[in-house]
Amino acid sequence: MIVYEYPFNERIRTLLRLEDLYEKFKFFLNQEHALQHHVALATIFDMLEVAGRADLKSDLLQEIERQKQTLMGYRSNPAVQAEMLDAILEELDSVSSALVASQGKTGQNVRDNEWLMSIRGRTIIPGGACDFDLPSYYAWQQQPFEQRYGDIVTWFAPLAPLFDALAIVLRLLRDSGSTKKMIANAGSYQQMLQGKVFQMLRLTVDASLGAIPEISANKYMLWVRFTSQGGDCKPKPLEEDVPFELTLCNF
Repeated sequence: MIVYEYPFNERIRTLLRLEDLYEKFKFFLNQEHALQHHVALATIFDMLEVAGRADLKSDLLQEIERQKQTLMGYRSNPAVQAEMLDAILEELDSVSSALVASQGKTGQNVRDNEWLMSIRGRTIIPGGACDFDLPSYYAWQQQPFEQRYGDIVTWFAPLAPLFDALAIVLRLLRDSGSTKKMIANAGSYQQMLQGKVFQMLRLTVDASLGAIPEISANKYMLWVRFTSQGGDCKPKPLEEDVPFELTLCNF
């Protein structure tokens, strides 16, 4: 099964982009080759570009506080497992405290490092981080894996609270929706949303069907059109009925 996600607003789009960058960062950070560590470092630079919005941290703090207040309202509900609820609330408190403690603009430690900024400036240029352009960076790349790994972890550390907060917010958002089985007749599906506000859509489809959803939505209507890929990978309209699962998520 393949899960496709579609954000309904710019705020969620930003969080999903940062999550995607973080997954790439973790993968390349744990690889041993210097070229893979170059990708990990370049990914930190990409994170700074996406996370450059000054209000991202405050947005996350406000959302975490709102979720705490909502969840605390379930304490008196006998159908809710108290231990699980307390664990989530404790996690929210921990993440919120760490995010508050991270002072300054997101990634300011990287921006204040002239050496890293020189690398960032060269990586924008195709092939700009060659050894003759950045001999000091090339020398750093020759360091043992443990040295390079430790340096990158140190540079990333001030960003970690932001990504911990982002992770729990997206997790709660994904858990908020109820999943329904749907059929896209002749590869097309429409649903009236009647002005209901959603933050994100999750669509799950069997990989063996070769069906790729193209999604568009606003507060009034959701539209999904399935396509398939031929040998040239160019999307082509799929005219068959496609079963899929749909989850509309909202805090």
